Amino acid sequence: MPELKRLHAGDSPAVLAFEVANRAYFAASISDRGDEFFEQFADRYSALLAEQEAGIGAFYVLVAEDGSVLGRFNLYDVEDGTAVLGYRVAQHVAGRGMATAAVRELCRLAAARHGLRTLRAASSHDNAASQRVLTKSGFIPVGPAAPADLGGKQGTWYQRDLVLQP
Repeated sequence: MPELKRLHAGDSPAVLAFEVANRAYFAASISDRGDEFFEQFADRYSALLAEQEAGIGAFYVLVAEDGSVLGRFNLYDVEDGTAVLGYRVAQHVAGRGMATAAVRELCRLAAARHGLRTLRAASSHDNAASQRVLTKSGFIPVGPAAPADLGGKQGTWYQRDLVLQP
């Protein structure tokens, strides 16, 4: 079974391989990160780890039994008990419920481990798969997302209030 685990320095090669292998797939539904992202990957990765250490972000990877990365699940802009959720899964596992299961688990971790009360996520109008993941994970639409929030695309903000489980 795939495991959702916190991002560590040693995950860098697998995360880069995941991003490279799925670049065209991701670009079909979300804005491409551009060549600069890949050229500066090591620096960006270090910056993510520093944000995580500082408590302003929490970054997770969904890892297969063979150590390959199947998805990334990020909590960023953490402030006052609220964070923004972002995620992406590999093309070869899309549509198999892995994103939904990982988002649900991350919601649990967001409350239990990170003390968050609310998660927000934006999805473009043309990304029906992301909208399904969010609604199946207990998020509700709360208003429009501007193109600046979604790499130039129109969309909707979704929100989920978290309940700390005993």
